[in-house]
Amino acid sequence: MKKHFEKLKEFDAYYKPIDDYHERTFVGGTVSILSWLTILFLAGLRINEHLTVMETSETILVDSSRNPKLWINMDIVIPRISCDYLSLDAMDSSGEQHLHMEHNIYKRRLDANGTPIEEPKKEEIISKSANTEKTISTSEMSTPSCGSCYGAEDSNHKEKLNITCCNTCEQVQEAYRKRSWHLQETQVEQCKHSSSSLEIEKAFKEGCQIYGYLEVNRVAGSFHIAPGHSFSINHVHVHDVQPFTSSQFNTTHTIRHLSFGQTKLAGNINVNPLDGTTAVADGGSKMFNYYIKIVPTLYVGEDGKTIQTNQFSVTKHEKILYMSSGDSGMPGIFFSYELSAMMVKITEKKVPLSHVVTDICSIVGGVWIVAMFIDSIFYRSTKLLHKIELGKTN
Repeated sequence: MKKHFEKLKEFDAYYKPIDDYHERTFVGGTVSILSWLTILFLAGLRINEHLTVMETSETILVDSSRNPKLWINMDIVIPRISCDYLSLDAMDSSGEQHLHMEHNIYKRRLDANGTPIEEPKKEEIISKSANTEKTISTSEMSTPSCGSCYGAEDSNHKEKLNITCCNTCEQVQEAYRKRSWHLQETQVEQCKHSSSSLEIEKAFKEGCQIYGYLEVNRVAGSFHIAPGHSFSINHVHVHDVQPFTSSQFNTTHTIRHLSFGQTKLAGNINVNPLDGTTAVADGGSKMFNYYIKIVPTLYVGEDGKTIQTNQFSVTKHEKILYMSSGDSGMPGIFFSYELSAMMVKITEKKVPLSHVVTDICSIVGGVWIVAMFIDSIFYRSTKLLHKIELGKTN
């Protein structure tokens, strides 16, 4: 048996020099200490990464989810237009306004420095059509039984638009909209005692923060924030900016947050590209268009739990409007979105322990080899200098 053990010595690849032939140096000791410290540091980083960081793999597949709703989260600040002259509207891809839409959108008045003035108020998103009946308040009932429409009455025109009496400022405005006329509210008796005069005065002296969420049908669509009072007439969505002109509105804005879906994933997996961006309307009245491609995302955690959310990419286009030249469009912030037919599946998994052990072995071996190389250079250099001093270089 002893003879067999002796034969195994022939396979020893690690030579053991006699201790008497070992030479220990100051440089060698320093390099060794630094090597062990480096190994401990790198190995600690690798173990910490194994314990705290998860690896993810991405797979693309057809979106077969049946969620009928899309959640749109927003927080947008328009610092140069008051809340009274801003409207938020949502439409589907056909141009029809979303019906039965759940929302929780609020408007908060801001002063010129961006400081909130009062508590936010909930915004009504769905605009009423032109022929929607309106309730009449007590103050409106005290007006004359048939107020003047200032020339817009049917009795003055061949085209009959069901305009007879205008007892309130809103009714005068509605009559002028139907006639496509421009209204000078300061000359209208019904508007002199309305809140519109106060709204006009602060129109460009305040800002507005619009935030909250919309829950719309899961189809392609759009939503926009634009100046003026929005309404529908003959199935056409329009904005009335009277008594101003469209060119007077500065649509500079900051998008604090915009995302799609109720759940936000941790980390940088679904960073929202528009968060914290500012667009400046310099050079005149501007129309800002954001074209958004939404990619449904399914996140599978290490524990098997799934989270459904959305990622998106965006393309931005700006257009300066020259109303005197007959440019089409209107100043505002317009978002058009469509959903991808493909879904990204992100699967979270932990790195196997065997990979960590392999990495630590690589760290030890690599650092040790480099340390030996450095020590060898210093050792040979020292020997060479010593020979030069003794004159034995030859």
